[in-house]
Amino acid sequence: MPVLDRERETEQGGGDALPKLPVPALGDTLDLYLRTLRPLLTEEQYQETLKIVTTFGAPGGLGELLQRRLLERSENRANWVYDYWLNDMYLANRMALPINSSPVMVFPPQHFRAPIDSLRFAAHLISGMLEYKSLLDTRSLPLDYARGQLAGTPLCMEQYYRLFTSYRLPGPQRDTLVAQQSSVMPEPEHIIVACRNQFFVMDVVINFRRLNERDLLTQLDRISKMADSEEERLPPIGLLTSDGRTEWAESRRVLMKESTNRDALDMIERCLCLVCLDQSSGLDLTDTSRAKLMLHGGGGAKNGGNRWYDKPMQFVIGSDGCCGVVCEHSAFEGIVLVQCTEYLLKYMRGSPSKLVRAASVSELPAPRRLRWKCTPEIHKHLSSSEDKLNRQVRNLDMDVHKFHEYGKEFIKKQKMSPDAYIQVALQLAYYKCHGRLVSTYESASIRRFQEGRVENIRSATAEALGFVRAMADLKSSDTEKMERLRAAINAQTKYTVLAITGKAIDNHLLGLREIAQDLKLEKPEIFKDTAFLISNQFILSTSQVPTTVDMFCCYGPVVPDGYGACYNPQSDHVLFCVSSFRDSPQTCSEEFVQILERGLLEMRDLCVRHNADTNGNPSGKADERPSGNYKEETLERPVQSQAPRMVVGTPSALGDVQRPPPQVSVSKAAAKSQVDIQTQTTSQGGSKERKI
Repeated sequence: MPVLDRERETEQGGGDALPKLPVPALGDTLDLYLRTLRPLLTEEQYQETLKIVTTFGAPGGLGELLQRRLLERSENRANWVYDYWLNDMYLANRMALPINSSPVMVFPPQHFRAPIDSLRFAAHLISGMLEYKSLLDTRSLPLDYARGQLAGTPLCMEQYYRLFTSYRLPGPQRDTLVAQQSSVMPEPEHIIVACRNQFFVMDVVINFRRLNERDLLTQLDRISKMADSEEERLPPIGLLTSDGRTEWAESRRVLMKESTNRDALDMIERCLCLVCLDQSSGLDLTDTSRAKLMLHGGGGAKNGGNRWYDKPMQFVIGSDGCCGVVCEHSAFEGIVLVQCTEYLLKYMRGSPSKLVRAASVSELPAPRRLRWKCTPEIHKHLSSSEDKLNRQVRNLDMDVHKFHEYGKEFIKKQKMSPDAYIQVALQLAYYKCHGRLVSTYESASIRRFQEGRVENIRSATAEALGFVRAMADLKSSDTEKMERLRAAINAQTKYTVLAITGKAIDNHLLGLREIAQDLKLEKPEIFKDTAFLISNQFILSTSQVPTTVDMFCCYGPVVPDGYGACYNPQSDHVLFCVSSFRDSPQTCSEEFVQILERGLLEMRDLCVRHNADTNGNPSGKADERPSGNYKEETLERPVQSQAPRMVVGTPSALGDVQRPPPQVSVSKAAAKSQVDIQTQTTSQGGSKERKI
């Protein structure tokens, strides 16, 4: 399959009509970099970093050389950071995709009374998917425009055209994003249906006709019966795709020695998408349990092998009603996933299931089971992959929590941005748990620019630190706390504008570092500095993923001692999906959520008291004074399951990074006592950094 043709995609998606991503001024980036570091470092660390940054940015120095070369690169490319970013964010990452990289959308629980009901649901969903694909094929998808900050700007549409036409091919050192279209290969007209860990080819176009919903149901029913055959059941090859990327690349290399396996891999890699017909998990389907099942399938004993994680879109339909979408993230951002899945759910809700047979293909050819030849070496890889996936399943600590006390309408009445407000609340929660702030990643779209993907909003600001300290200080007055809250929200809003206009620091620093590598220069001191490592250990990885239908997004943490925090603000409530790892003594998702909720209540009470004092109104009517731009961020917030990581050496080297002095951490003891911890980056043989 050819490497993804981005020049062709730019033409198709209208991206060439958009401006190019700017290269920020070197001095601006270095100044902002230092400001973002101040809340994270000791004074001694900061002074040392100040010297390093000053030397790097000195007139005639290395920074200016790299900046000139970066400007030259920007003149010759549609987007100067795209290839660097894609490689560093995803393709060079060796972590396993489930939990670590692939976000999921969790549908509302379905109530299937009989096995055929889940197949009807699947047929209806596939029909909607084919309708959506026809919009893509005919270039009929409406153009997205920015909402929220700087609303009304047209956005790059390229990512939509990768939904059903791309594939992440594993490699020993880096993966490759490939596309199915080429001048010699026909576009795919089949999907892969996974059932009982078996894979079946199901054509959705036969004799130039798209199958109607009744025919889709007929084929799915056939597949379900074929999968029940114990005699023909093959090993769960899909487990291999859940392994680390280097390990999966090696397993695939071994598989490719057999022509039967090559044919099977080709059919999977060229399909439109996967439809995973899962067996009942046997679990009580709470929001939290459904989130876990979407993220990892429940491991080898449940549906962990009923997946193929390299495909961008995997629609999961469980016979117990646990349904959703698993997304391979390298081809597109979260807003594309949200828009597509919302279309599907609205289609299914608004378009009754059409199960009356229409004029179609008179006799449908039977779906084809994919065959595998498994050597002892492959069986060994399968055993290893299953063991590692099961360890991940046991290690994931997930808590999906609906905060009912208020939602974004209350926040907007305070003349505050709901997103900025929630980000400050997350900083307050972490500070309450650990007595410090940590490097925080919030994804922001840069689709205003050609081939734009994301930039990082660094939410751990000096203003946020001032607010959380004031909230912890019994001597601070409500007036001071309110002033600091507004300052924190304004700082968050200003950084958001910098990020979405291409003027934040993470992409620029990545570009400078990669240019140095391209020039075969020794890694600049600024990128070897301990402060740089601390800055890029995203202990809080966050994303706002609002939806207009009943579903939610979640993902895993990105460092061993960190949290993934995805949130979905609605008018009268906020849904939080908080993840961490059980083997970290420093984290506990349930306790973090409890403390987050208490902080949100304290912030509400502060606003109400302040409004009552300001307006002389005991009812607490909202203060009318503005606090920044509080327009909602809808299309500006892609889900980012894999936040930027600056590759800064071997994982073992990262394990030696010293953080600020020991702080108070969340304890997992039954008494929930607080204990002192060292804030070194350790665990699992080193750090799992986010990548940018």
